[in-house]
Amino acid sequence: MTTRRENVRVKEHAVLYQAAAYCLGYPDGEFYERLPLLRQAAPELREFLEHADTEPPQDLTAHYVQVFDFKNRHSLYLSWWRDGDTRRRGMSLVRFKEVYREHGLEFTGEELPDFLPAVLEFSAHAGPGLLQEHRSGLELLRIALTDFGTPYATILDAVCATLPGPSPKDRAEALALARSGPPREEVGLEPFGAIGVEPSGALGHEPLAVIGERS
Repeated sequence: MTTRRENVRVKEHAVLYQAAAYCLGYPDGEFYERLPLLRQAAPELREFLEHADTEPPQDLTAHYVQVFDFKNRHSLYLSWWRDGDTRRRGMSLVRFKEVYREHGLEFTGEELPDFLPAVLEFSAHAGPGLLQEHRSGLELLRIALTDFGTPYATILDAVCATLPGPSPKDRAEALALARSGPPREEVGLEPFGAIGVEPSGALGHEPLAVIGERS
């Protein structure tokens, strides 16, 4: 039997996941329109949101591109951290779609189904199961972003803090894997397309209603 405190925590985590999904998407005009609501609803993301609020929009956009579009070691695609650009990754992507279907959702976004903002949006409605399944990738991304010195690292800090158990104990090993990257094959998936499309389609069940629960 869940307690009232546990129910509150689950709701707070759902709001955080939805807010983090917006923050890790491309910082377009819609992001800036939502910024006041995000600041009110997700205090865990205060550091990043204050940065976004004071940074000139063109500078934040350029920084996003610098961090995520040209750095595979900052990949927002969770299966990349486990499978790299290998044939195995195809089955991992199928797994994401199967999990969405199990919850009555079809992934119709323009991005791949393992795109972290889409996974976070899904987790806001279905719980953190997929995030827990890919905890190692989240932690490696968190470490890589922290080492890069980007405010986006604080978003991963907040998301990882919601998952059970501590962060990986062997930090040196995690850092080494983050630096070297996962295995690659000559025959694999084509390089990723441009990042920056917000999760959409069947995963978008009035997400602002979720955020509004804490406002």
